[in-house]
Amino acid sequence: MAVNYYTQRNNKNLETIDRLLNDELPDFCYDYFMAIDSQTSTLTRLNYAHDLKIFFHFLCERKFRGSKNVKELTLEDIDAVTSNDIEYFLSYLSHYKFGGKDHSCDERAKARKLSSVRAMFKYFFNKGFISVDNSAKVKTPKLHDKPIIRLDGDEIFGIIDAAESGAGLTNHQRAYHEKNKIRDGAILMLFLGTGIRISELVGLNNEDINFNDNSFIVTRKGGSKSILYFDDDVAAALKRYKDYKDSNPENFKDTTALFISNNKNRITVRAVENLVKKYAKIVSPLKKISPHKLRSTYGTQLYKATGDIYIVADVLGHKDVNTTRKHYAAISEDVRKSVVGKVKLKRDEDDSN
Repeated sequence: MAVNYYTQRNNKNLETIDRLLNDELPDFCYDYFMAIDSQTSTLTRLNYAHDLKIFFHFLCERKFRGSKNVKELTLEDIDAVTSNDIEYFLSYLSHYKFGGKDHSCDERAKARKLSSVRAMFKYFFNKGFISVDNSAKVKTPKLHDKPIIRLDGDEIFGIIDAAESGAGLTNHQRAYHEKNKIRDGAILMLFLGTGIRISELVGLNNEDINFNDNSFIVTRKGGSKSILYFDDDVAAALKRYKDYKDSNPENFKDTTALFISNNKNRITVRAVENLVKKYAKIVSPLKKISPHKLRSTYGTQLYKATGDIYIVADVLGHKDVNTTRKHYAAISEDVRKSVVGKVKLKRDEDDSN
């Protein structure tokens, strides 16, 4: 039996976390990561590990002036970290060198790294290993609202047409288009017709699709499973791709995965990102469209059609409806136009009689 995609992904994350703990993080981190194992996903812990690696590098470089390396840091060193040190760390993240490369963090990236640092400080403080949690004294960077980027109606039609026809592609891109156009069209239709996440799409297996009732099973964040439904247009695109696969079995090494890459194995997240970017550039060159922006497009269209934020939250798999409301219930241009004249400033002639 083939190993589940999500099991493979988790195993890879665990291997990377173990390597970081062994080679690039202080020894006291073992206890911390063991403690949070049952409360967090492997991806969350991996992000924590990468964020803390940068924080510890900063401490060694700036606070301890190169007098020790990361593996030599102790909890006594962490206890000596002040709130000013952590505020300096946030400023440092605006532009820093790490691994021989220049990096910079925006306000959201800074907030995430601060959250990772806070979680570690809170754990060791609650356990009594440090005397004070100075990270709690540091304010989270102010996050400014970003404009919601998505495709409009004509652009939705256009990106599907581009995938089917290949119009607007470069000569190099056309060389692969004939082979991939049925797959690419099915991927775009599934994104725009259901709003699933890129990880959910990449993880789909052939057996997850049920054409009897146009449903499919997705594995959500945290590992829970949901049954979602698609319309006849999406069904037609998926059936075309299934028929293509059945007619060309030599093109597919992985017989489990739904979507296959040019190397004949399960398509990767990076490959899906690239194909979305490729077709989006044709129809909307000024917008940076990613798979997540296609998800935003679906959420917006669904909210416009239903006016029910709870339905949108359920279909998109949001645990908190406020997340949905923030992204999809914003007043759009057409809503602004629709309220014109709703507030009357003068009586109607009939009212004055």
